[in-house]
Amino acid sequence: MGHQLIIFCFGLLIHLPLLNSTEFQQDSEWTWLFDGSNTDEWVAVKKEKFPENGWQIKGDELVVNSKGSTARGGDIITRKKYSSFDLQFEFKLTEGANGGLKYFVRIYPSGSVLGCEYQLIDDFRNKDIANDVDGKRLTAGLYELFEAENKQLNPPGEWNAARILVKEKHVEHWLNGLKVLEYERGSKAFMEAKAKSKFKDVADFGTLESGHILLQDHGDEMAFRNIKIREL
Repeated sequence: MGHQLIIFCFGLLIHLPLLNSTEFQQDSEWTWLFDGSNTDEWVAVKKEKFPENGWQIKGDELVVNSKGSTARGGDIITRKKYSSFDLQFEFKLTEGANGGLKYFVRIYPSGSVLGCEYQLIDDFRNKDIANDVDGKRLTAGLYELFEAENKQLNPPGEWNAARILVKEKHVEHWLNGLKVLEYERGSKAFMEAKAKSKFKDVADFGTLESGHILLQDHGDEMAFRNIKIREL
């Protein structure tokens, strides 16, 4: 049973039930992709089970390449595909780290695993972005296509709150409560940006009806928590 919330209203004592975490999950439209207790919603790419190495639960965090890891686990993807959704999660970088969360992910016959990427990277200390003059490879941007603007990124070692909102073709990226990017999948601007990117020859990149969500193992340590999704 939930705890009781006591409210005084016009001289009357009213008891309202508060839902505990289990009751909240049952009554909510949200699905936990990671609530700190298990990795049931995820599998290794091209496999049917979660990686044995590289990824681990530490407290309420899902950590990749933690110090002391003996082997990498590779990228992980959701068992389910999603189309329109509200995805929210928290992430914590380490100094110089590079990673990402991808959506509308497809595993192609060639073996490539591609999708739109909400970039996660140390904007100031990662060596791979030293020559990134257009900002399209920085945190919260759509990797290789669009830059995030007016963002407030907390430094490595601190948590950041991210959100990806997809309503059919319309996509928004949020960071720490601020909308930092929006675009239309398949629009003229999207296709022009794609044509200038490394994905120019991937015919259906970013325009799939549905796809997996992916957490990237880029070889660096980073942590995730409170990953939840609501289908729209």
